Formats: sequence, C-alpha cells, structure tokens
Amino acid sequence: DVTGRPIGMIGVGQDITARKQVEQEKSRVAQELQTFIDTANAPIFGCDALGLVNEWNNKSVEITGYSKEEVMGKSLVDVYISEDFRESVKSVFDDALDGKGTANFEFPIFTKDKRRIEVLLNATPRCNVKGEAIGVLGVGQDITERKKVEMEKALVAQDFRTFIDTANAPIIGIDHNGLVNEWNNMTVELTGFSRAEVMGEDLVKVYITEDFRESVKSVFDDAL
Repeated sequence: DVTGRPIGMIGVGQDITARKQVEQEKSRVAQELQTFIDTANAPIFGCDALGLVNEWNNKSVEITGYSKEEVMGKSLVDVYISEDFRESVKSVFDDALDGKGTANFEFPIFTKDKRRIEVLLNATPRCNVKGEAIGVLGVGQDITERKKVEMEKALVAQDFRTFIDTANAPIIGIDHNGLVNEWNNMTVELTGFSRAEVMGEDLVKVYITEDFRESVKSVFDDAL
C-alpha cells in the first residue's frame, strides 16, 4: 500500500515450453548418440584437447581388455601406444584438433595382456557449439587378422620368389603381350642374358629363332 506494507504479490512468468522441448530433444539425441557409440561394432574412443581419454566404448573394452574406468583421463598416446608410433599417432590427433580429419590411418595398440592389435583409424575433430575443436573422436577397425593374412601372403610370395630364383632349371615368364616378366638365375646362366637385359622384351621375336617363332608363339597363346 502507500505505506509500503505488502498487500499482495505480482508474478511475471515466461512460457518456456518450447525451450524445454528443445532441451528434451537435445538430451534425447545426445542419449541416442551415446548409445550408438557404446554399442557400435567398432572401437570408438575420444580424447580431449590434452590427449586424455574421455570416450571408450564397449568394443574398445572388448578388444583391448582395458575397462572404461581404467583408461578415462589417461593419455592415450603415452600409455597405450607403442613408443615407435607415438609421434605419428599424436600428429594425427593434433591435425584433428586443427580441424583436419584423417582417414585410414594404421597403427598398433597394445592390449592389457600385452597382445598387439592392429587398428585402422578414422580421426575427426570433436567440436563445441561454437564449432571449435575441443577433442578428437576416433572410429577404428580391428584389422589384426587381415594384417596376419597379408603377412602370410607376403611370406608365401617371398618363398615362391626364392623358389623361382634358385630353381635348378630355367624358368621363364611372359605377360599377355608376350613380354618377359620372369627370368630366373638358371636362365641367366644358360643364356648369358641378364635379367635386366630381357625384362620387358618380346621373348619370341627377340630370343627365339625365326623357324621356331610360330610354334613357340602358338604354345604361349594356348597357355594364355
């Protein structure tokens, strides 16, 4: 009243229904994203701007043996990456923090029981609402078995190469154009032509006498 005594109350309200709906929608999307990360069938891990782990999904736990509690807040590069790869992995993370993602980067990570796991990584920046990079999100693929197969194939190829080179018989190969692409040590010894001299040359035209060229070419054509 005029004397300053309270005689009632005036309330000023604001309709925040739309804002609450937006907040709820954001919360729902964030929860769905977190569920997607946690249950993804690929290792997903994240680091903050200091390189400390702040994301470690179920698949990362499964393939490394390290629980989320064990790795959260630890330096991913310093603790879980072998010394010979630390610099290159750190460079990938630094690039992501600069806004430059990296695709198909291969590096090893060691499990809790000291096994080496080969990972194919895609690293992208994690940004705040202002679009500023505040961390890195890495989506990986366990390619350990694939790498083992590749190594086995390379060993087989090397063994085959050694077998050809050291065979106690001349071994000659040509491509579909009839150009020499294989010329082993015994062939060098018998003909006197070095591998460097014959590679890429037409075997029939250059090294077969004219009276046998047609029949030799026919044999090669049948083989092709």
